[in-house]
Amino acid sequence: MDWQWTWHSALLVLVGMVLLRIAGRKSISQMSVATTVIMISIGTTIVQPIANHHLSIAIGSASVFILTLLLIEYLEMKFQWIERLLNGHAKIIIDNGRYVQSELRKMRLTVDKLEMQLRQQGVQDVRDVQTATIEANGQLAVELKPQARPVTVRDLEALLAKHLPPSPPQDPLFQEVRDSGHAAPIAPKLQ
Repeated sequence: MDWQWTWHSALLVLVGMVLLRIAGRKSISQMSVATTVIMISIGTTIVQPIANHHLSIAIGSASVFILTLLLIEYLEMKFQWIERLLNGHAKIIIDNGRYVQSELRKMRLTVDKLEMQLRQQGVQDVRDVQTATIEANGQLAVELKPQARPVTVRDLEALLAKHLPPSPPQDPLFQEVRDSGHAAPIAPKLQ
């Protein structure tokens, strides 16, 4: 029995992993159209040599695919029109709490599917959404109206500063470490 296919398979998997590492880490949702096509092509190419005994051609083809991907990504960084042509751009689907029906139709996105994605992001009422977009990678981005946004530390500090007198300065514990010593003498038994 010919066991040559076993080391061919192992080599192809290792070469595929190295080439995909060179291509960069992206989840499926972050992949552009070009990346998706090339990844599918690599998968198909890696399987072929096991049946046809053309290991070097498969490695060469996969390498050309990755180099093409890197070239496309470089051109997308240099020329915005290439990025827009290959990947598209974000589309506004909710504006000031109202669905943009024309964009939903163009994207073949139903209100039910959009509402499911909104719920997954913690949005309880579409009227709380200032703007929602479908990004070029297909993910939903949501900007809430000011009254629906969660309170941040900055918001809380501003509110407290308006209504409370300033607190006296304290001796922070970490400042002691930075200064390499205690600000006030401490009993020797406790130090």
